[in-house]
Amino acid sequence: MTFGDSNTHGTPPMPVRDSYGRLPAGVRWPTVTDAALGPQWALIEEGLPGRTTNRNCPDMGPHMNGQTGLRIALESHGPIDLLVVMLGTNDLQAKFGATAQMVTGGMASLLSIAHSTEYQTRHDGFQILMVCPPPVIECGTFGRDFYLGASKSADLPMHYAALADTWGVHFLNAGQFIKASPIDGVHFDADAHVALGHAIADKIATL
Repeated sequence: MTFGDSNTHGTPPMPVRDSYGRLPAGVRWPTVTDAALGPQWALIEEGLPGRTTNRNCPDMGPHMNGQTGLRIALESHGPIDLLVVMLGTNDLQAKFGATAQMVTGGMASLLSIAHSTEYQTRHDGFQILMVCPPPVIECGTFGRDFYLGASKSADLPMHYAALADTWGVHFLNAGQFIKASPIDGVHFDADAHVALGHAIADKIATL
């Protein structure tokens, strides 16, 4: 199961606010990963635009809190063998005032849920791959929303890698393979989705 925000949902770079689009299957990264892994795998896509690690959004609503969403997803689907989590971008919005360490704490709260006896037993055990999203760019459509986000997101890989090591989960830094689009500073274009999908498939193949 892939669990994330708009970049897991497949939202393309947005030249204007409040528009909705979604890249097609075969282009968005979870489906690229699924195809690369082969027919023995079955994909569950759980990407919600606006989702945070553990923050209630004052504009979009409390359901953007990833703690709520992860519990729902783990109780809606199953059994699963692998959970791929990529979150943290939305937490970097200036309105939340979160530091890189605070965003990492939000990710830790999700690992705590996923590692709980309740959900590990429910699914007869599953592995976790934590993916750090690439740095945001303070430009384009959402540049002002992510004021100071570039420097904070640049620190996330270091903190996420340490967190993954502490929890004993697998880790991949998406920023080593792709960049956010300068159109809006946060979303991935089609080529980046394909590149990330293959990078994650290669990582999963080694687990």
